[in-house]
Amino acid sequence: MSPESNVAQDTVPDGARAGYVPVTGGRVWYRIAGQGAPGVPLLVLHGGPGASCDYLEPLRGLSDERPVAFYDQLGCGNSDRPEDTALWSVERYVEELHQVREALGLEEVHIFGQSWGTALAVDYLLERGADGVHSLVLSGPLLSTSRWIADQEKHVSKLPATTRAVIEECEASGDFDSPRYREAMMEYYRLHVCRLDPWPDCLNGTIEKLNVPLYRYMWGPSEFTVNGTLKNYERVERLKEITVPVLFTCGGADEATPETTRYYRDHLPGSQIRVFAGASHEHHLEHPEEYLETVREFLRRAEPGKNDAHGFKSQM
Repeated sequence: MSPESNVAQDTVPDGARAGYVPVTGGRVWYRIAGQGAPGVPLLVLHGGPGASCDYLEPLRGLSDERPVAFYDQLGCGNSDRPEDTALWSVERYVEELHQVREALGLEEVHIFGQSWGTALAVDYLLERGADGVHSLVLSGPLLSTSRWIADQEKHVSKLPATTRAVIEECEASGDFDSPRYREAMMEYYRLHVCRLDPWPDCLNGTIEKLNVPLYRYMWGPSEFTVNGTLKNYERVERLKEITVPVLFTCGGADEATPETTRYYRDHLPGSQIRVFAGASHEHHLEHPEEYLETVREFLRRAEPGKNDAHGFKSQM
């Protein structure tokens, strides 16, 4: 895994490598933990859109066995933040993923996606093929916006009447910056995004860095109100085209509900699922040890020369 000469890099205090990769539209920031570890590298795709990789920090725990490469997508986190909305497209982010992989020398790789990152991972394989990709881990998956919307409508319907009234009023008026709307939004998030109290620093770091215009352009004003460019995103019927081993994970109270995640699993032959009871969208933060062991075992079985990843046993 040797980077190209045009990749800016430095060594950070914990021994990881960090720097910038040039991509279409600017530079993206990357960080690789576990330099020199023997396993096939894991490339991590964060959610959002518009978030950063901070909240996926626990995945560094896998770097004892393999390099773990993180990067902030263009417009996100520590990467450049051009304001040209033409750069905020699924197609360009797929191209960006290809450019990052090439620049970092990740010829052989596992790909991990969380939330919007799962859509990016799936589209990358559908458009670029699976050459050198040994497996996918799709955590809290977004592969059908219509199902996502339907699931969030069910979640919202179970909120207190006063909270629902605020959401309905603010959405009718378009007042998404209202403190009342934000308070209602956080009430929902504490149930379905992250159930830890308080939220960990790595998640707060991602929230603080969130590129709100990008998030609203591609998604919408909140997790449960979708009016951005991803509103028609649907890939379920194409999942059968993916031939590498795939592990789905979700929480029992996830925005990506167990029912919908099983629906994805049923459309992707040979894929597996792990549901973390009582957890939400950030189940990797809520059950870090159990989560890492689940992913670790899956990746081990998907290494070159080991052909039993499709036989991975997990709780249903």
